[in-house]
Amino acid sequence: MQKKLKVVVASFLLLGMSACSLLPEKTDETKNWSVEKLYAEARAEMTGGHYESAIKLFERLESNYPFGTYAAQAQMEIAYAHYKTQDQAQALAAVERFIKLHPNHAAVDYMYYLRGLISFNDQVGFLGSLYTQDPTERDPKATRESFAAFKALVDKFPNSVYAADSIARMKYLVNAMAQYEVHVANYYFRRGAYLASLNRAQKAVQEYQDAPAIEEALWLMVQNYDKLNMPEMRADARRVFVKSFPSSRFLNANAQGKQWWRFWGGK
Repeated sequence: MQKKLKVVVASFLLLGMSACSLLPEKTDETKNWSVEKLYAEARAEMTGGHYESAIKLFERLESNYPFGTYAAQAQMEIAYAHYKTQDQAQALAAVERFIKLHPNHAAVDYMYYLRGLISFNDQVGFLGSLYTQDPTERDPKATRESFAAFKALVDKFPNSVYAADSIARMKYLVNAMAQYEVHVANYYFRRGAYLASLNRAQKAVQEYQDAPAIEEALWLMVQNYDKLNMPEMRADARRVFVKSFPSSRFLNANAQGKQWWRFWGGK
């Protein structure tokens, strides 16, 4: 009985293998496409917002036609498509690969710009969640990386069409980094960790001198010196604050009565 069962099982296996061999092989319709057709089809997918399909076609183009302008263009398109799908790791990898392979390409400045945009969007997401969790648990790494990318573009290609926008974003990022330090300083202040709060506020003032967030950083220094019973340092810090921000909302008695840190949305 057991022997007959083995024979039946073996027969089914053979039939299955035979059936598979009779099925037609899946053909690659892009196999004989010209580079022009591959690029046109990939661009059509991009235009339609079908980024995953576009990536596959651009990768096929680069594989079939690895040399020439189309291959380089495909590499840039792949980086942009990954960026649009919010796949930060793949997008950055594609950008770095292009810069390494084509350091003198006419459009390499755009890839530097794209590298900044990739991290910039991640940084914006970071700021969006800044107030919903303990800020000391978040490292604004993307902010620093984005700033460094835009700075590299401006330094290497000061006449690039992307330079002006990069500079504007850099200014935004500088204040974002300062805001992060101030937010952490506020977090420590509300919990009575005045020395830790003072250190973060001082860091913001020292490293981001032109950022708008410095106004609150200086005011935090005044408040922390007061809590730490350091009247001379408090007086010096307040003198600098009044001279720098004579019309500051923090000097308003009514505002102070409303718990001044609530300007930052703290609880």
